[in-house]
Amino acid sequence: MTETAMLDVAVLLSVGRHPVSGRARRAATDAQALEMALALRPKRLTAIHAGPASDADALRGYLGMGLERLTLLVLPEGSDPVEPLIAHLCRLAPSLVLTGRQAEDGEGSGMLPYLIARGLDAAVVPDVVRIGPSDGQPSMVGTTDLVQALPRGQRRALTATGRLIATVHPSAPPARASAFGPARRGVIEPVTAEATADLFLSECEHRPWRPKPKLMRVKRSGSALDRLKAATESKSGKGQLLVNPTAEAGALAIYDSLVEQGMLP
Repeated sequence: MTETAMLDVAVLLSVGRHPVSGRARRAATDAQALEMALALRPKRLTAIHAGPASDADALRGYLGMGLERLTLLVLPEGSDPVEPLIAHLCRLAPSLVLTGRQAEDGEGSGMLPYLIARGLDAAVVPDVVRIGPSDGQPSMVGTTDLVQALPRGQRRALTATGRLIATVHPSAPPARASAFGPARRGVIEPVTAEATADLFLSECEHRPWRPKPKLMRVKRSGSALDRLKAATESKSGKGQLLVNPTAEAGALAIYDSLVEQGMLP
């Protein structure tokens, strides 16, 4: 990591949802992004969240990781956070912006880092697992070395120049636990921001996620007559005739029949 990038780092944080209880909490990949930023030890670290003022309690989970303060861009419910974040980042002018790859609540399209990068005229590197040279050698001036996650566990070393926005992959180092004391002592600074309504999100239907039912696969082959015969004719020849069986033989035959029909494992 270059000295320039270590001077000023910004982290974009969101409010997540517990997958079972639905309780508001810190988002998993956003917490990993904050962990990566803390490991860099920059001279200025700015944590930013854009949302309603009611998100403050859930944001204290990030303060418990060691943050002293967090900036809350107060937006009306259902507002689009892209433009307020771009305006705030333009004032800060950080050389590195870290964020999770996708929000756990709301629209969750994963487009936020790309829209902000377009507004800041910055480069985007997705699925980052580490920031710093892979060989331990110091980076060139004005460049940032990263390690990107690829499918099937592969990794790729990259070098970026200029302002950079990086999204963090779930396989990045895990976030530290949130301590209760620092979470209560941390300061959340509310900043009023102007935003437009998210028209797309207002037209969407919100409901709890649940797995979709799996469709049964029906094997269709042959002509209509063959399918009719297969459905109506009785199958013979698969039974077993027992004449005066012993108790053990009868029980074994019943057990094998139940296993064959799938009623027993």
